[in-house]
Amino acid sequence: MITALLDIFWIPIGGFLSFLIFISAINKSIGVRKAYVNLLLRIFEYGRVSIETASKENQQFSVQNPKTEDKQGVQLVDDADSKEGTNGATLITRDAVLLPQAQEPAPEKPVSSKKEDEINFDFEKCLDYVKSGVEAIIEDDVTSRFEAEELKSWNMLTRTNRHYEFISWKITSIWVFGFFIRYVILMPLRVLVCFVGVLFAVLSNSIVACLPFRFLRLYLASLAFKITFRLISSSMSSFIKFHNKQYKPTISGFCVANHTSPLDVAILSTDCTYSLIGQRHGGFLGVLQRALARASPHIWFERGEAKDRHLVAERLKQHVSDPNNPPILIFPEGTCINNTSVMQFKKGSFEVGGVIYPVAIKYDPRFGDAFWNSAKYSMMQYLYMMMTSWAIVCDVWYLPPMYRQEGESAIDFANRVKSVIAKQGGLIDLVWDGQLKRMKPKKEWREIQQVEFANRLKSDST
Repeated sequence: MITALLDIFWIPIGGFLSFLIFISAINKSIGVRKAYVNLLLRIFEYGRVSIETASKENQQFSVQNPKTEDKQGVQLVDDADSKEGTNGATLITRDAVLLPQAQEPAPEKPVSSKKEDEINFDFEKCLDYVKSGVEAIIEDDVTSRFEAEELKSWNMLTRTNRHYEFISWKITSIWVFGFFIRYVILMPLRVLVCFVGVLFAVLSNSIVACLPFRFLRLYLASLAFKITFRLISSSMSSFIKFHNKQYKPTISGFCVANHTSPLDVAILSTDCTYSLIGQRHGGFLGVLQRALARASPHIWFERGEAKDRHLVAERLKQHVSDPNNPPILIFPEGTCINNTSVMQFKKGSFEVGGVIYPVAIKYDPRFGDAFWNSAKYSMMQYLYMMMTSWAIVCDVWYLPPMYRQEGESAIDFANRVKSVIAKQGGLIDLVWDGQLKRMKPKKEWREIQQVEFANRLKSDST
């Protein structure tokens, strides 16, 4: 009797899961994800209104009873007055550029001896520089890009320091129900779909690699590549909008994109086939790398080999010289940035030659923070966070192909591509190197700033 009931229960569920996996593999949608995202937006809006209402009531109560403190110890902050963090709005307002300003000519001072000029020092002229230095200590333009973006309103996730779930019984009920949905229902299903995707990658690429005909092998490898990442992205409940598909990479070259997460590869690979380049990994990523490399021309290198730029550049040239090879997907920033800005592009891929396909990726942080803080979370911890988020919602813009102009240096070309990506994605274009996430500023950089500071002092004194 129990066995019969289980069969009746599991047959429709298994059929439904098989149907979802199938439509994900062929990149079709029946509108479930869109309806799911729209429902979440309504819930978020309801939560925002409830939080603002509770905040106003708390402020009125505090005005009437100034000595009374919040007994629950809950910090209720109005969304309009809350601190957005260094990733959204700035904590402090700085002068745009600290440069000597034109002033009215001062009356001529009596001529003094050289010795008196050397002793003369106006401390007031240094206050602006001291202020700028203190502001940089409080909040700078670099380190804030390596931290998760702080939201304007709560998204009903547990990863928050606001504790908004305790402000009313309605919000608490929604939070508990959402917790149950994400951890008890969605997470096991997502892990299952991700496992199916990795298993499909291993089996399909092993079979494709045995085919003798190159044209058939390339076609089936491309199909297996896209299906693999469609399944993996579906395991995160990804909702992706592709724009300007007429600019999608078609021939061998370089597809250049801003880098937020390892999911960037899965997101972009659902719509186009790429050759991947990167360092060899172990664990989950290592299994996926070895599976993909069996049938596709990917470029994996060891850590020591990455230091040999000439060797890597030669392999890149050989790849782009074959028109049958898919474009190489590369992230010139070299590290993950929190999707609020674009940092310095490495010039390596811009020196090789060939066409550059710029792509801008912008995630919606309300549904889940796609940024991977590798200094804080391991890959498995990050995947766990993604599996328990609401969804991964993002926009992808294909941009017109770009070529290196005559007489243009690789650095200038990289900066030109970077500015185009930043403008399209609504990101801040920064000149800083993303490797500051892992290392201290170079001595040469500090010396340049010191020389510039001394020159400004001299111009102020004159």
